Amino acid sequence: MPKLKAVLFDLDGTLIDSEYFHFECWNEILKTFSYEMTYADWLKGYAGFPLPVNSKNIKERYQLDVPLADLMAWRERMSMVGLETKTINLMPYALETLQFFKEEGLKLGLVTASPQFEVDLIFKRNNLAEFFDVMVTRTDVINSKPDPEGYNLCVSKLCVEKDECIAFEDTINGLRAAKAAGLICYAIQQDQTQHEKLSVADSIFLDLEEGRKKAHVSLML
Repeated sequence: MPKLKAVLFDLDGTLIDSEYFHFECWNEILKTFSYEMTYADWLKGYAGFPLPVNSKNIKERYQLDVPLADLMAWRERMSMVGLETKTINLMPYALETLQFFKEEGLKLGLVTASPQFEVDLIFKRNNLAEFFDVMVTRTDVINSKPDPEGYNLCVSKLCVEKDECIAFEDTINGLRAAKAAGLICYAIQQDQTQHEKLSVADSIFLDLEEGRKKAHVSLML
């Protein structure tokens, strides 16, 4: 590939350890209907999917007697309150990875299925906005992941070629989006039981430090 010029990151589960937060929010809703899911259920069926998709699937699976629009609004209110009051930690080596690529003079992009208000709240608490040249959220696109629209838009705004980019993702949904956009994509997933279904990735790593070292090779070309 040509020399690396830009690195694109997913947010939830890749840069921030937020999957358990989202899982807890949904379980709080489900408990009002006397239902409960396990974290394994969340990771297997819902992690990496945007709110509209998860809302529809959860409503249908548990036969929730609430209009879909109301369910989505309920879930968004919980995110707003939770993200303002709870600390969501960065994934291992996330900060070091962002700092490394920034110091190397690369352009950084964010492509997330989370809405803009969630990204703003998370970045405010973790001081991440300063690293990114372009941010594409669910609010910015018509079709969220696994559609490649977000990645295509990010690459266009960064003014680079696709073969000059590497993307980092943690779920099959995100990987499909990045690969459909024609990007090299590395999966970052510490749960090795997930690796088989992530085999579409160009490489799979346990953490961002391993992925950064692999990407560093492209900088040396």
